[in-house]
Order: sequence, then C-alpha cells, then structure tokens
Amino acid sequence: MTYRLGVDIGGTFTDFALLGEGPRPVGVHKCLTTPADPAEAVLTGAGELLARHGLDFAALAGLVHGTTLITNATIERRGARTGLLVTRGFRDVLDIGKEQRYDLFDLRLRFPPPIVPRELRREVDERIGYDGRIEQPLDLAAALAAVGALVEQEGVEALAVGLLHSYANDTHERQLGEAVRSAFPGLHVTLSAEVCPFMREFERWTTATVNAYTQPLVDRYLARLEQGLRGRGFAGAFSVMTASGGMATTDMARRFPARLIESGPAAGALMSARHARALVRPWVLGFDMGGTTAKGALIVDGVPLVRHEIEVARVHAFKKGSGLPVRIPVIDMIEIGSGGGGIATVDGRGVLRVGPLSAGADPGPACYGRGGEWPTLTDANLLLGYLDPGFFLGGRMRLAVDRAAAAIERGVAAPLGLAATRAAWGIHETVNQDVARAFRVHAAEHAFDYRRAAMVAYGGCGPIHALRIARKLKLPEVIFPASAGVMSAFGLLASPLRYELLRTDRVLLAELDAEAYERRFQALEARILQVLEDAGAASTELAWQRRLSMRYRGQGYEIEVPLPADLPARETLARLPDLFAERYRAVFSFSFLEQPLEIVHWLAAATGPEPPLTVVRAPLPKPGAGTPPAAKGERQAYAPETSGFVTHAVYDRYTLRPGERIGGPALVEENESTCLLGRRAEAVVDEAGNLIVRQATDGAIA
Repeated sequence: MTYRLGVDIGGTFTDFALLGEGPRPVGVHKCLTTPADPAEAVLTGAGELLARHGLDFAALAGLVHGTTLITNATIERRGARTGLLVTRGFRDVLDIGKEQRYDLFDLRLRFPPPIVPRELRREVDERIGYDGRIEQPLDLAAALAAVGALVEQEGVEALAVGLLHSYANDTHERQLGEAVRSAFPGLHVTLSAEVCPFMREFERWTTATVNAYTQPLVDRYLARLEQGLRGRGFAGAFSVMTASGGMATTDMARRFPARLIESGPAAGALMSARHARALVRPWVLGFDMGGTTAKGALIVDGVPLVRHEIEVARVHAFKKGSGLPVRIPVIDMIEIGSGGGGIATVDGRGVLRVGPLSAGADPGPACYGRGGEWPTLTDANLLLGYLDPGFFLGGRMRLAVDRAAAAIERGVAAPLGLAATRAAWGIHETVNQDVARAFRVHAAEHAFDYRRAAMVAYGGCGPIHALRIARKLKLPEVIFPASAGVMSAFGLLASPLRYELLRTDRVLLAELDAEAYERRFQALEARILQVLEDAGAASTELAWQRRLSMRYRGQGYEIEVPLPADLPARETLARLPDLFAERYRAVFSFSFLEQPLEIVHWLAAATGPEPPLTVVRAPLPKPGAGTPPAAKGERQAYAPETSGFVTHAVYDRYTLRPGERIGGPALVEENESTCLLGRRAEAVVDEAGNLIVRQATDGAIA
C-alpha cells in the first residue's frame, strides 16, 4: 500500500496529514516549526508520524509541501543580494512606485524599501515600443559588462531583468537571459516577461525582483529537503503548493518561487471549497487561525475567489497599497496579524492591541516554557480555561499556567489596572473584534453577503474563536471539520497540478475577430502546456479555463470576466458585451452598454485531475438522532455573559458518533485543536465527522 503526505509549514507549527489508499485511518501530526531551518521540522515531524503508524519514508508515493518561506523571507529581507537590469532612463521606477497614497492624511507616509536598492540597478541601452516594435537594438556587450560589475564588485547572487514593454515583445529580455546564463552560470536569472508578462512596469519589475531575490533561498532549501528525504529512503513524487491552489514540481518552484507566496494558507482555502461542495453550501467563509496569523477566504459555489495580485511586506498590516505588489495568481484571502502567538501590548493611549508581532515558535508564548515572556493570545486562552494545560498537542506538550498568568499580569493587567482574568478576556475579545471587522470589509469589497454563508473554521486556534466571531457577523452556521487543526495539510493533498498565465495584449473588442481571439489564447496555452508537460502532466488530463480582464475604453483599471468553456470563439465574442456588463453590474451596480470595450489582459489556466481525498473514519454504530454523547470530563472556563467561570462539559472528539448532539457550554477536544461552544450553541455530528454548529445570533454576548 502507498501513502501520501501533506506538510504545511506555518510560522509557529508545522502540520502533517497522512493518507493511504485503503480503509486505513488518517494520520495527523503537529510539531513546532524550526525557523532557523524549516526542513528540520519537516523531516523530524514526518518521521515521527510515519513511525507512529509503523511506516518509513519508503512507503510514501508522494509528498506535497506548502510554506510561507517566500513571504517571510521577503518581509524579513533574508533573500539573496540581487541586481536589476532596466531600460536606460527607468532606473528609479521601483522608488517612484505608483505615486499613490494609501493614507491621504498621514504626513509621515512610509513604503517598504524596494527589494533591489538603487546602487544594484544598472541601465542597458535598448528600447521596445508599447506595440512591440524594436526602436533601439540591444547593446548586449555593454549589458554583459554591467552584469559582470554587479557580480564581481557587488557580489550579487541573483539578477532580475526588467525591460520596458517586454510584455509586448520579450526578444531583448530573452537575448539577455541566454547571454547572462552562459557567461555567469552560477547566477540565478529572472526575466520579468517570463514571471509576469504584465504591462505596468512597477508591478512587473517588483514581481521579478521578488522572484530573483528568493530563488537562491528556495533552491538551497529544496535541495536540503530533497537530500534529507532521499537519505531517509523517500523515492516518491515531491510537489510544492502554489498560491493559486495548485501543485507545482520542485523544478517549477525553483524557477518561479514568487508563485509560492502564501501557499500554505491557499491549501486551507482549497479544502474549505472542498467541504463547501461536499456539504452543498453555496456561500462559505473559510476561517483559518494558526499560531501567527488569521486568514479568511470567500467561497462561492464551491470555488474560492482568485485574484492576480498580492501585497507582501506591508508597512501597515491592513492598508492596501502599503506593501510590495506581486503579480501572481493567488487565492483571494484577507490576512489579520492575530494568531495564537500574537503578542498583546498596551500603547501610550492605554489601548490594548494584539499582533501583528508574534512570539512564533521560538521562543513562543510564555506558557510554552521556552523562554518567551510576552503575553500572547495562547496565554490568554489558557488562562480563560479554553485550553487544557495537560492535553496540548494531545499531551505531548505541557503548558505552564503560571507563566501565562505572570506574562499577562506584567504586560497587560498591571498597565490597565485589571485582574489577570479580565485582561485575558480583553485579549481574546480584541482578536475576535479585529477578525470580524476585517471579514466585514473583505466581504463588502467582493459583494459577498456573509449573513447567508456558513463558516468553515480550522487551524490550531480557529475553532476556539470561530463561534464568537460568527455571532458578531450574524453567520447562521459554523462547521468544524474533522482534524480541523491540520486542515491545510489535508488541502495540500487535495491540490491538483495547475499552472496559470496572464499576458497583456490591449485590443478594442470591436476590432477583434474570431481568428485573432483564438490565436492569442492558443499562444498562451502553448506556453502553459510546455511548463506542465515538462512537469510530467499528460495533456489529455488537463482541464482548461479562459478569462479576460476588460474595461471601458479610457478607464484606468479592469475587471475579470470568466469565459464559457463550451462556446466557439465567434459565439464567445458575440456574448462578451453582455458577460462584461453582468460582471460590471455585480461590482458597481450599473453598467454603460453603449461604451466601447477594451480587452487588456488574457488569462489562461490548465488544471490536472483532482487527487482523491476520502477521510476515512473507523466504522461506528449510528445512534438515534439527538443522542447526547458521554463527556470525558468537565472544566471551568470563562463565560462572558456571567463575567466569570462556569462549568463546561469536555468531550473527546475521537469518540463522537454520527447523529450525536452537544449543547453548550462545552469544549470538544482533539489533539491539534479545541472547539469552544457557547451556552446558546448546539452541535451535531454529521456522517463525515464534521461538527455542524448553530447558535443564536440575536446580538447576545457570545
């Protein structure tokens, strides 16, 4: 029998999910991340999980890996020393940016510094027009001399090449790439037209620099991990999750590391979509809270929303425009800097804040007993009774209540003049409010009516906070999947092979015929097919999707229009005005049908077959509906409606049977997470082992 392993590296914990082909139990595991070398936690944790099931690495047919390594390296500036070649006269584009203010009233506005400082940028003589015509030939000899100076005098390890209008004609970039790779074989080279053939040079060059900056880091990391796996007997397929929810080979990951940004959270959103389809819930809000951050994804008709830009290294966590734009396909998620390790502080105004700074895995929250002294959300939840100090990670890690109390007393309670319990509740409730507020804004921006949606809650911390956040949003239903604490690792195992490409090619719809329309998409799809066939995919197994980014002529930005998959080009073109008007009305509530339409970007994607993923449970008898399960014990936990501690029944999730019902106040524990049910909540166990929870949403205290 063969097995597949999903590994999700988070900022605090690394999660594992093991699946077999037959009626074998699912194996899950969670261990602390090793920030200095993330591969160490992967190899150690995988070995522990496999040994627990009497297996070794040779039993694995495949390993799928998700990571926030690229995001963290960009934020913390731990990438390689990187140079940039640009068209003469455009050296300062990265400093000029968009010339937009993300806060009109902040007189001390700051932006993240460019990945490549000005002294590591060099200009080359060449010029291609916006229409792709070569106006000035490339001076290749001078360009190679500039690269030589960057390598020999400045010590760059990586080089990004970003020439003006290369999206329209990449001839000069390709010539430079071939010559540089030949002359400097040890240099990592990124061409902007390969990574992001997009017309706005600031976003394209920023994406290219992020890709180049992280290439050596990813190359070394994957090499260490591959070597460690081979040394332990692994001979299966090793894949990496991308931000768009698809798998990539390690060769693809080395070539385009920018596409790995937020790959772990994307897996959780993908799994939320799978639950939405299985449970027939058309509107779902996926809520993930781990040790470092919380995230939300909007799922409509079983499909997560996707966009083609993400910001990293934001100066202000919640302000769009304060980060570095990276143009890649990515599952659309809102991120809040509040996780279990989120540090609670009191500012000069006496206002309590939680996050975005996190205690991480090393040293971690104070209660971990690893040297951490800051009060964190995990410390607060422990003090409030929501966590069992003797059952954290199934009892493999004991939490120190006294250390948590001391940290909260010192850092929050004393400055605010509160008892430690009230300070802990303030930390807990502050996070709930922050997450609910962020979800409201995110949903409003996408015309998503969350009041009709169900929430799928997961992550190590998510099930503790989900119901109280859901009540603030007046969500009618919350779903806690089985093994919710490691659901993103399961999402990795549900990810198909996928590659997506965007290309700028501006054309008025009225001037486009069916042949030119089809020719543009076929050229895009040929590039996608080449990448996937190099990765071992069979062309007959791929499903294709096409989309267009369109606007009214004269507008500055565009909206995305999905195209019917079963219509020929001529009929699709005839329907495009109506398809665009429908999407435009969904966003802006009205449309101007008489205005000329312009196509700006052409988008195509190919997806391989979805891997089988059946979470097998041990066969259990089905009691009658409404049968209450037996509690494994009781614990005093804080209830806000009484401003004190009340008795909560504690249930072992692994013994719950389909059809059983649980009324709050209660705590449902599994090794990787704990579900908190308030006094007005009721949960029922469905056939797949999910906890389906409904609660009153009349504004009463959660």
